[in-house]
Amino acid sequence: MSVSEGRRAFSVTRRQGAESETAQDLLAEEVAVALVYNGLSHVVMMASPMDLDDFALGFSLSEGIIERPEQLYGVEQVTQKLGVELHIEIASECFARLKEHRRNLAGRTGCGLCGAESLQQAVATPKPVDAIALPEGEVIENALAQLRKNQPLQSITGAVHGAALCDLGGNILLLREDVGRHNALDKLIGARAEDREDYPANAESFVLISSRASYEMVNKCNAMGISTLVAVSAPTALAVEHASMAGMNLVGFARTGRHVVYTTSEAGQGANNEEQPSLARAK
Repeated sequence: MSVSEGRRAFSVTRRQGAESETAQDLLAEEVAVALVYNGLSHVVMMASPMDLDDFALGFSLSEGIIERPEQLYGVEQVTQKLGVELHIEIASECFARLKEHRRNLAGRTGCGLCGAESLQQAVATPKPVDAIALPEGEVIENALAQLRKNQPLQSITGAVHGAALCDLGGNILLLREDVGRHNALDKLIGARAEDREDYPANAESFVLISSRASYEMVNKCNAMGISTLVAVSAPTALAVEHASMAGMNLVGFARTGRHVVYTTSEAGQGANNEEQPSLARAK
């Protein structure tokens, strides 16, 4: 089975009570992926080995390495014994900024967040996004139903996350999967940037993720101008704070028949009461 499919077969023993049987199980692939910019190795991520061109573009955009898709000139995948190298060619001005960032990072010790030299750099203020209407409940439910149907790797392995771009009717326009939730979102961002001529406009779409909504997930969406993020699981407190500052719609605990609205684009409607989500989940 090709590694590009993101899965591999293993022989296993299934046991139930006193009975056991030998069977084949399909497991999600997880490989080391090195992102190499203009010949300089920048970072190694553990990821699913498919849609790696989307991953290279999405990561480069969401991490601010490039500002526009056209600043990425090409991606070459090189399979190595220990993983995959993505040789990414970017514009010279972007590469100069990346090298300067790496020099700052190498010159400091004891910092655990990307070489940031201050709290202000580490937790930067999000930028405002365009206000759009909060999706209706039936729209979110439609997207959830389609999410389950459009995650083939998850249905086989049960071990990967999904990130989907949905229209205002809850219909899935694009979907990417990965063993890492951040990687799945980066792959979606890359596919979206490649697919849309009007990048980064997003007035007629929202993002649905199969994971929790961490600060990083909110900030990746914010960096791309995405106004609405819907998560199957919980957000963190910092994620809610940043979504509120950016004027984003943030929805968590999205399930059939229920969800929790944490912040909205509508003035004064952000959910800043810490008790409200707990009460909503208890109903």
